[in-house]
Amino acid sequence: MEFENLIRLIEKVSQSELTGLKYEEGSMKLHLTKKQGNIQIQQAESLPIPSAVSQPKPEAANANPDQKKQIVASPLVGTFYAAPAEDAKPFVSVGDTVKKGQTLAIIEAMKLMNEIESDYDGIITEIYVTNGQAVEYGQELFQID
Repeated sequence: MEFENLIRLIEKVSQSELTGLKYEEGSMKLHLTKKQGNIQIQQAESLPIPSAVSQPKPEAANANPDQKKQIVASPLVGTFYAAPAEDAKPFVSVGDTVKKGQTLAIIEAMKLMNEIESDYDGIITEIYVTNGQAVEYGQELFQID
């Protein structure tokens, strides 16, 4: 890929609502990611231009008010992957301690791999979906206590 095309691609991704892009051409591999405060919504039935909305993530009801349970929900429609590759170990398992910003999983949507990061520090107490499962926008993925 020529340098000018690379710069143009970076500018387009920066201006778009995409959170990540992977591109391979021969021996060259390019992986661009960016963090946003907005949630990207995509629909599986058609290919509309994604719209972004600021919306709080759903939280589970608290059985014990002293211990807050936090839910990481899917920010988009796609396929859930627990690991970076088929033969790799999962990003996290039940009982793992995680930090805010740590990658928990990947959701593939329209051939783009979107890393799902923890919004909380804590311990993974529940994983609600399985590897390869289709997920919906807002669907609960992880519980962190």
